This record gives sequence, structure tokens and C-alpha cells, in this order.
Amino acid sequence: MKTSQLTACIALLVCSDVAPNLCAQSSDVKADARNSLADLVRLYRSDWMSVSQFYNLPWSATRSDRIEQLYKQWQERLANSDFESLGQQGRLDYLLLRNKLAVELARLSLERRWLSQMEELLPFREALQHFERERWRMRPVDAQASAAKIAALPDQIKKLRQRLEKGKEKPKNDKTSTTTDAAKETDSEKKKESIEPLKASPTLARRAASAVGDLRGTLKTWFAFYDGYQPDFSWWVRKPHDEAASALDDYAKFLREEIAGLKGKDEDPLIGDPIGAEALASDLAAEMIPYSAEEVIAIGEKEFAWCEARMREAAQEMGLEWKAALAKVKSQFVPPGQQDDFVAEMARDAIQFVKSRDLLTIPALCEETWRVTMISPEGQKTLPFAAYGGQNVMVAYAKEEMKHDDKLMAMRGNNRHFTRIVTAHELIPGHHLQLFMADRHQTHRTLFSTPFLVEGWPLYWEMKLWDLAYGQSAEDRIGMLFWRMHRSARIIVSLKFHLGQMTPAEMIDFLVDGVGHERFGATSEVRRFIGGSYSPLYQCSYMIGGLQLRALHKEIVGAGRMPEKQFNDTVLTYGAIPIEFIRAGMLNLPLTRETQASWRFAP
Repeated sequence: MKTSQLTACIALLVCSDVAPNLCAQSSDVKADARNSLADLVRLYRSDWMSVSQFYNLPWSATRSDRIEQLYKQWQERLANSDFESLGQQGRLDYLLLRNKLAVELARLSLERRWLSQMEELLPFREALQHFERERWRMRPVDAQASAAKIAALPDQIKKLRQRLEKGKEKPKNDKTSTTTDAAKETDSEKKKESIEPLKASPTLARRAASAVGDLRGTLKTWFAFYDGYQPDFSWWVRKPHDEAASALDDYAKFLREEIAGLKGKDEDPLIGDPIGAEALASDLAAEMIPYSAEEVIAIGEKEFAWCEARMREAAQEMGLEWKAALAKVKSQFVPPGQQDDFVAEMARDAIQFVKSRDLLTIPALCEETWRVTMISPEGQKTLPFAAYGGQNVMVAYAKEEMKHDDKLMAMRGNNRHFTRIVTAHELIPGHHLQLFMADRHQTHRTLFSTPFLVEGWPLYWEMKLWDLAYGQSAEDRIGMLFWRMHRSARIIVSLKFHLGQMTPAEMIDFLVDGVGHERFGATSEVRRFIGGSYSPLYQCSYMIGGLQLRALHKEIVGAGRMPEKQFNDTVLTYGAIPIEFIRAGMLNLPLTRETQASWRFAP
């Protein structure tokens, strides 16, 4: 949808006779269309793609320096734009891009710190990246000199491994050593004693193993460019390249398996990269959350206590203590082979529930275009419950090849009552509807996608469905409360992990003992929380985003400024941006270049 069409749509939505005090946000529709920053945002994204795709040397100063230069150039360009002439949507885009640049610069700083910690484990990094940078510049390659440098790499790696092996050893207890032992010390042992030990934590080793894999890819790309095209290059370089590539592969495996302890088994240690308080503060500011990490944890603890109290009430209806009631609910699963049909049935029930109450608009095409797929046993190591992706609700359930205990845990963790609310979360009115609308409104804002809206929207609906008695029985309500309690727990364990206050093992225990997870599911959850593929704030975003939308609903619908359906429809036209910015747009709040997070939304 074009910006002008979208603005007119929003104007039509908010300028009803029941919401006259919100009409100011559309009073300057033409100015908003003329002075939108949508095209500027698209141009920035194109520039970023050009630079990041060309300077595709991970863990290199060349890449980070060039990207930093791009960010600073765009900061200057943004600062020189005419903010005052922008309409409200343009001002929101200005602030979104401002925050995006700030958080990306902070991320670069963190990555540089991580690289400096790895340098001693990657002494060959600069040499390998130099080969590729020279190729970029189309400079002639000296095959013989290159071969000599590459041929030295296996011995360099061998010495690194010896130092790391030495660093793994426990110090000898001098009190227990004897003169006879010393006399029997061989020459090789004496030589080993002379090796300078090198210590690496499992976290550092895991990160370095990934970096070694990236460097192996860089060497492969460089070699493939010349191999066979320049005969003297192949004559000199092929053998050293093959030996170096093998040494790099072995070294990455050694770091991952022997130092980090990750050997590809179910019982692998859980290893992550805590980002620390400073980086968390930067990320919270960029997400327009005006709370410290400690304050966000306190919000999670308050919500957790509310859930626990409601859980006891529902359990009392069943005549049980709440953990016993939860265990009974978890035992009520469908037989193997029927979970996909059950999910489809629950999806249709949820759609009918919201349509019959006219809570929001569900386009016919959105209702038509979804299906069910199954998550593999391997995939369930990080996705132990239903998830959404590409118009599919992905279902986790027991499969024949799984261990017997894992089958039972997968079935208990995806029982009827848990699955009922999860399906609404993933499909309609949750993610499927949300992403359908995002593809049709303010599409340039996908650059700024925030989990606080992406995950907050379905959590807001979980809360709303609770208020509307979607839970038909005590068992249904326990299923709903389990997930709400889990979202609260996610805040606590994930932030405490990144603050260095909780270990992965303690996180699992909290989810098992405090929430009632199966250990299989809790372990899978924690593996995903700390794995680095998500924003460090992602696990907070469910409950916090839901609370933000709930507070905004109270401020607008509760105050009679807009009817229910109109509010829900309008939220989805803004794109997945920080909810404080959606609030500023819907209430037409004053915005300046310096606007920072200020909305204290938590009750």
C-alpha cells in the first residue's frame, strides 16, 4: 500500500464520530504523504545491503569499520533532514531510523569487544582475510608467496591446540608429587611443561569455533576464485590450501567439542554469550522501554506471582494442589498421529470465537491461507512447542524415532489445554493475522521490526481471551495460565542470564520447578534463549509487549476514544515498531528529534 493510501486509511479509521479527539493525527494527511520518510528508510536499507553484502568478511575490522562509517554518515544525513516539516508518521520514521542507527553502532562495539577476546585463538585471521581483501581490489596474486603463508597455518594451529590442551589441565598438587615421579619425567613431558598454557572458557571457545568456520569459508572462496583459472596458482597453492582447510576444520571441531564440550548429544552443555548490563541498557533504550533491566525483572516477578495465584484458584476447582492439577492437565494429550488434526480444530475454534464477537477484522484471504506442518525431533531441541513460520503453524509432537521418555515429555508439553491457547497465539488472532497485515501496511518498517510488537500482539490476545472467558474449564484456564506464567519466567531467567546472575542450569531448574515445564521442553527453551540467534531482549518481549498493548487499550478504548475493533485493526497498520511509537501515533502525541522512551506502562 502506498503511503498516501495508508494515511487515508488511518484517517478513516480514527475519525469516527466516537473518537473526535483522535482526529488530529490525520489532520495533516497531505503533508504526511509529501514529507514521509518511507523512501529515505528504503534508501538507507539499500545502502546498508550494498555495504554489508560487499564487505562480507565476518569478524573483520574492514567490515566493521566500513559499516560504522555508513551508520555515521546516515546519522549525519538524518540530523540534516527537516524534522519539523514531517507529519506524524514521518516523525515516527525519523525516530525509528535514529534508534536503529544507535543500536547498530552499540552492537558493533559489542562485536569488537568479542573479537578482541578471541584474537589469541585466531592469530591467522588477519592473514586469511588479507587474501580476500586483495582479491576484492583485483590486485594480482603472488601464488608462491601465498602458498608459503598458507602452508604455515597447520603448524600454527597445532601449537594453539597444544597450548589449549595445556590450559585444560588441572594444576599439579605439589604435596603429592614425589622425587621418584620427578625422576621418571620424560623429555616429552618436560617439553610439554615449557608450553605456555592458553585458557578459553566454553563460551569463548564456542564463539571462536564459529569464527574459525567463517574463516574457513573465506579461505575457500578466495581459493576457488583462482583455482584452475591460473595454472601456476593451483600448482603452488592447492596442496597447502587443502592441508590448511583440514587443519581449520579440525581446529573448529576441537574448540567446539573438546574446549566448549559441545559434541552433538542431547546432554550437551548449554552455552551462551551474556551481553552484560551496559548492552542491555542500550537495547532497552532502542526498544523504547523506559525501565532498567532490574525493573523489567521486577515486572516479570509481579506477573509471575499473579499467574501463580490464579493457578491455585483454578486448581482448587479441580480439588487439587496447583502442581498436581498441572500434572493432570499435562496428561490429557491426544494419541500419536492426531495432534495435527487437533491443532486445526483449535485454530477454527479461535477464529470463530473472535469473529463472533466482532473483535477485529480478519480478511478472508488471511483466514484461507494457513496450514499445519510438523517439527522434526531435531527441531524440537530448540522448538519444543508449536511455532509459526511462512503461513504454517509448526506442530511439535512425539515421533516414532524419539526416545520413549522424550516422546512422553513432548506429548505432555503439547497437551490439549496448552495447545488450545498456543494455536490462537500462533495463527488468528495472533502471528498469522499480524504478519498478513504487516505485508500490506507500512512495509518499509520491516527494517525496524521489534519483538515487543511481534510477540506482544499475540500475548495481548492471550490476555484478552482470558478476560473473555475463552478458557471453558479449569483445565483450559490452567493451560492458559501455564503459558502466561512461562512468559513471566522468560523475563526473569533471560535477563538474569545476560546480567550474569543465573546459569543455564539454574534457568532450566526455574522453568521446571517454578513453572512446571517438562525438563525436555525447559532444556530446549533455554538452549534457544541463550543460543545467540535471538535478540537478548526477545524473551522479555512477549509479556512486556502484551502489557504495553493492554495499557494502550485501556488508555484509548477504556477512555472511550475508540471502539474495540477499530483499536485492534489500527494497531496492525503501524508495522512492528516499538509500542510507545504506536501510542504516539494513535494519540497524536508531540514528537521531537530528541524524543526518548518515557511511557511508564507497567501497572
